[in-house]
Amino acid sequence: MKFLIIGFLAFFGWSALSTHIYVCKIKGFCHEPVTAVSNAVNPETVVPHDSISKPSVVQQAPVPESLLIYFAFDKSDFNSATISDRYVDELNKYMNQNLQTKLSITGYTDAIGSDEYNQALGFRRAQSVQSYFESKGVPSNRIIAESRGKKEPVDNNKTAAGRSNNRRTVIKFNN
Repeated sequence: MKFLIIGFLAFFGWSALSTHIYVCKIKGFCHEPVTAVSNAVNPETVVPHDSISKPSVVQQAPVPESLLIYFAFDKSDFNSATISDRYVDELNKYMNQNLQTKLSITGYTDAIGSDEYNQALGFRRAQSVQSYFESKGVPSNRIIAESRGKKEPVDNNKTAAGRSNNRRTVIKFNN
């Protein structure tokens, strides 16, 4: 009986020692407490609230998707009802977190009319959308407004539906 007890104690001791060596020394899961002594506390670095329950990392705002705004024939008046407040909020949040990002607004037209007229009309469309975003708090120095006129159509200019799809303004981000 003594032999069994001694054998059991030896086996238990060997198991505990080998587990400790494997877990702490080989895998490095055991961390010994470290005591740090600080002479002074900077009041700016003290966290005034419970930092465990509230994460201190600010979540990155997602990149809002590109937005298309369509216009009536020969019109550059922008109807703000086509943009939801949710999109504007996402846009402002993203731009506030990404200070180098610029908003690109590109105006397009259909193929009816001269190149010069369509270039100017596309620019007026981009400017009307730019004015809207500026009124919603987007700084003007972070908006790029340009026109492509009737270049780069997305649909066939031989049909009314195709021309309607080409009368647009594209809003996207330049990082």
